[in-house]
Amino acid sequence: MTPVDGRTRLPHGVGAREFAEALAAFRAVLSDSRVLTSEAVALTGYDDAQAVLGPGHFAPSAALLPGTVEEVRQLLRLAGRHRIPLAPALPGRNTGLGGAAPRLPGAVVLDLSGLNRIVAVDATFGHAVVEPGVTFVDLAAHLAAHRLPYRLDPVDLGWGSVLGHALHAGGLAPYEDEPPVWCGLEVVLPDGELVRTGTGAVPGSRTGHLWPYGHGPSFDTMFAPLNLGVVTKLGVRLRPAPADRRPYVVTVPRADDLGPLVDALRALRADGTLGEPPVVRSPLLDVAAAGRRREDFPGAPGPVPEDAVAAVVAELGLGHWTAYGTLAGHPGVVDAQWAVLREALASIPGTRCTLGEPGEDRTAAGLWGDAADGWPRHGGHLAVTPLLPATGADALAQYRRTRRLLHAAGRDYLGSFVVGRRVLHHHVPVVFDVHDPDDRAAALAVARRLVARAAADGLGVRQAHPALTDDVAAAYGACDHALRRLGERVKDALDPAGVLAPGSHGLWPRRYRGLGL
Repeated sequence: MTPVDGRTRLPHGVGAREFAEALAAFRAVLSDSRVLTSEAVALTGYDDAQAVLGPGHFAPSAALLPGTVEEVRQLLRLAGRHRIPLAPALPGRNTGLGGAAPRLPGAVVLDLSGLNRIVAVDATFGHAVVEPGVTFVDLAAHLAAHRLPYRLDPVDLGWGSVLGHALHAGGLAPYEDEPPVWCGLEVVLPDGELVRTGTGAVPGSRTGHLWPYGHGPSFDTMFAPLNLGVVTKLGVRLRPAPADRRPYVVTVPRADDLGPLVDALRALRADGTLGEPPVVRSPLLDVAAAGRRREDFPGAPGPVPEDAVAAVVAELGLGHWTAYGTLAGHPGVVDAQWAVLREALASIPGTRCTLGEPGEDRTAAGLWGDAADGWPRHGGHLAVTPLLPATGADALAQYRRTRRLLHAAGRDYLGSFVVGRRVLHHHVPVVFDVHDPDDRAAALAVARRLVARAAADGLGVRQAHPALTDDVAAAYGACDHALRRLGERVKDALDPAGVLAPGSHGLWPRRYRGLGL
């Protein structure tokens, strides 16, 4: 990322003259105001805000701000012609996953937030067609303004991309473990060609967002990471807005209660009693969400002692594990769900169940990433997210192994589990002091051990910070890494210039492969 004229960074492998020519070509499409270079303060929003490898490591060289699909097509063609690596970015934060930072140092960010149209909402069949810049807040406001009887539950307090969450995060409540929740994609390939998938490929299609399959192979899921194509439109399923919606909180008093709690919640998810996935949070994560910091616990550095954890949990009225969820439906249905939930948990001694009032928001408990960041002074975190079978035995085993590994490294466990019908999403923040280089390096080493430990237990990690993507991809090593080779063959066929999201999700094009970037 050598500076040009002392100011502008260069993408890896691109010369100063070539980059200047490419910027001029980009400006001819977008104008000067929508081509930002690294001397612009605005580029700080595209860096890794919690730079585990040091400030600026994953910083981009420039950012492009298209507003239409045609502009995206032109930019991709130009990027291929000038061999300029592009990194698509969507609205949202995900700081523990690197935010909008490109995996390839110095890549040019393709900021898709300007493509923010809600193309259509089908009131009969309950789906919306959105561009990548549409957030949960945008879609909720549209549904309310047009008095449409549907909802799509916001996550991350609503500022995230609907398209991005559907494609990257494994689903939308209450479909989180039933991918895909989308139906019908419009995709710009790396050479600028526009493709519509499924029956959407039929001119004038009336079923492209109703049925995910067409004639021949189905390509939808291969475009989920946005490194084989840029998804510019997506059909997402909505659900009828419930007449009543009430949050609940369940606490259990002992560490080993995680097993029976998960088993009970998973059974209620499986039979439909709980339509939305509950989140089970560890005690220190809730303590951090309440505003406490590690420095509030005196004594030697390292994990907070168990007696101190028990004392603050009792002081704050928490459980050792606390489950947060929402009941939704007709008021009579919600009452019945609540009765069944309490009955299912009655066998766990010391369980406490609390039902909130209509309109309360369970996000009041705090976002797990934000809570984890508040634990150390100048806090940041790396997110490690293993996927495991939704059984109490698996949850306990994963928790114990993870906690043991973190404690051995002198760190606290602040994990949580999202309970699906078939799988658990284990969110493990590895926290660190962003101003301490030694602590950043130690946190990265711990996160890498967590990825390796999950793989040794037969568990895959689905999402990762740019500093961890190669480690995660290497863990998918069955059949002598045949899956990675398949991805590389597809990548090289669709993106021979290697310009779209190099290294994203551990998938490197031929021009960068093996360089150890």
